Amino acid sequence: MGKALFISNAAQLITMADHTEQPAKKEAMSHLNLIENGSLLIEDGKVVEVGRDDDMRDKYKDRIQAAEHLDASGKVVTPGLVDPHTHLVHAGTRENEYAMRLQGQSYMDIMSAGGGIHATTRATQQAGHEQLYEESWERLQQFLIHGVTTVEAKSGYGLTLEHELKQLEVAHELQADHPVDIVSTFMGAHAIPMDEKDNPGPFVNRVIDEMIPVVAEKNLAEFNDVFCERGVFTPDQSKRILEAGKKYGLTPKIHADEIEPYEGSELAAEVGAISADHLLKASDKGIREMAAADVVGVLLPGTAFFLMAEFARGRHMIDAGLAVALSTDQNPGSSPTISLPFIMNLGCLKMGMTPEEVMTATTINAAHAIGRADEIGSLEPGKKGDVTIFDVPNHLTLSYKYGMNHVDTVVKDGQVLVAGGQLQ
Repeated sequence: MGKALFISNAAQLITMADHTEQPAKKEAMSHLNLIENGSLLIEDGKVVEVGRDDDMRDKYKDRIQAAEHLDASGKVVTPGLVDPHTHLVHAGTRENEYAMRLQGQSYMDIMSAGGGIHATTRATQQAGHEQLYEESWERLQQFLIHGVTTVEAKSGYGLTLEHELKQLEVAHELQADHPVDIVSTFMGAHAIPMDEKDNPGPFVNRVIDEMIPVVAEKNLAEFNDVFCERGVFTPDQSKRILEAGKKYGLTPKIHADEIEPYEGSELAAEVGAISADHLLKASDKGIREMAAADVVGVLLPGTAFFLMAEFARGRHMIDAGLAVALSTDQNPGSSPTISLPFIMNLGCLKMGMTPEEVMTATTINAAHAIGRADEIGSLEPGKKGDVTIFDVPNHLTLSYKYGMNHVDTVVKDGQVLVAGGQLQ
């Protein structure tokens, strides 16, 4: 038996139990399954049991004595946070475009002129494997400090087979080397190369006929994503790409209805996507169809905040029965943040979500959005010992004291990696 860890005396222990089989919807998103004065025993990197402190000490007396102890008095203990939508592996920054947007230029105008995703693509293509690895490693360290123990990572800044594979191979190596778990998504259909924007058909064919088969053969991704947006990929092109991925075992994801209503939400339901992301302009019809098809809506309020755009209708979506998750959308152009706790703040303050709903959206529902709910997202027997401890007296304070990092301790697979807010 490996080293055990006993976390005790939590003011609030949020387990998120009972949502593993299906993502939480409607009223269920408010059910945190919270234990006051709670404790948690982890052995061999897995949760053994959670419960009230007195009960746990009585039941596991001998095993607790042999374990490492972590006193969570006055703190809130939650499952390790899950970020289900990031562009982790990339090179370059775009602060110049930030200044351009402040002067009135739009995100899509900048992209159409060769900036935006194209600027990051050039920087990523020029970067070597080692540079991408080192810069992405540092981002993962920051994710840890902000309480995140699992991230999804997309390619999409390569736009050629060689450079898409480079991004995915870096993510694969980081998954092996870094304690944060990485779930990989192929997103060769992130943008149409500038020299082909007037005739995108050949590029769409390359994604389908050349890139997807090799990515699947090398087992470098679980998911296949596409940017379905006017001026990028049409609904018909997006459907072809997603259906092609399914034939090779890649589960569909979709960037949908970010800039304008474009039937991306409806397409997500039609192709059986595990998630549809962004959704700022999703139609009522699309929301209903996604809810009926059990698609998870991954909302990215940091992007709306940074682009000074209208926020997604989080409150409406939850009331309509859509399972909602939250993510940073960490990327250099539209959401250069690594703070999932700040995203939780925005969920409350800008999308009408409650503190309970944002907790659900960054734990178990986020795990469902990347097909990991059987392993992470809740503190239940047999799941990974991934834990975040916040130095606040109750979960309401996480949203009340906004824009701050309240993370005190992060445990990954039963190992303490952050203590006192510092990497160990």
